[in-house]
Amino acid sequence: MHKKNMFVSILVFFVGFASMAQGTTGSVPPPPAPPSPPGLPIDTGIVVLFALALCYGIYKSYKLSIKDA
Repeated sequence: MHKKNMFVSILVFFVGFASMAQGTTGSVPPPPAPPSPPGLPIDTGIVVLFALALCYGIYKSYKLSIKDA
């Protein structure tokens, strides 16, 4: 009997909590944000990535040439 009373108490609590969470103030949600502009520039990132790849390639070729010698 104790478990049944506990279950009913929890059920009543959560039903009351859910009904309060609905918010019946009648306020209108804000409009959605405008879409982001298409075609954002990525030039700087590509240049940096290319420079890092070039440096890494030089490093690896240097290490391989030392290993073979």
